[in-house]
Amino acid sequence: MEPKKNPKANLDRNIGLYFAIGLALITFLAWRGIEWKTYEKSGFEFDQLALDEELDEEVPITQQLQQPPPPPPPPAAPEVIDVVEDEEEVEETVIESTETDSEEVIEDVEDIEVEEEVEDVDVPFAVIEDVPVFPGCEGVAKSKRRSCFQEQMNKHIRKHFRYPEIAQEMGVQGRVYVQFTIDKDGSITNVKMRGPDKNLEKEAARIIGKLPKMTPGKQRGRAVRVPFSIPITFKLQ
Repeated sequence: MEPKKNPKANLDRNIGLYFAIGLALITFLAWRGIEWKTYEKSGFEFDQLALDEELDEEVPITQQLQQPPPPPPPPAAPEVIDVVEDEEEVEETVIESTETDSEEVIEDVEDIEVEEEVEDVDVPFAVIEDVPVFPGCEGVAKSKRRSCFQEQMNKHIRKHFRYPEIAQEMGVQGRVYVQFTIDKDGSITNVKMRGPDKNLEKEAARIIGKLPKMTPGKQRGRAVRVPFSIPITFKLQ
């Protein structure tokens, strides 16, 4: 039996070509469809627009112009000043010259006595020229009055010495340093104490308070104040 198909009529022979042509045609139509643009017809006519016409707009006034201040008033006319003549006479001050005339006679001036200022100073006992005289040392030579003063001072302390009972009970002992001043009239002033106990200091002040009045010390023949210091020892037996 013979086949019904004609071998020359085989459609599958060029199928690849047909497919490529169709794909290219579809791609072209799709691209044109995407790029296709349409414009709406506008009903506005440019002839109706008159550019030469000016728009009249009312501009609102936002701020009023300030009026300039009035000019200052003219200055007042100066008052007329009456000149009054001064009838009072002014006395002139005459300054006399201090220059001396060669013909003037200068009188001699008597010598002026200048009083020496007396300085109120304290002269220590160790350097004073004339030491204070303790009662009982008046007949001693000046060169021995210093040692006589020391002896009489020690005798006075031994004579009036009394150990405070409260200091004995407490067992307090030590040395009290006493300083006083023999004033220009020979009296004892400015007594100061420094010791280990107030009771001992009080006893030392009592002993110095019983010192007699002395002949004051002298420096260059003038009475001066003489400070003097001495230790008083309190020792328990």
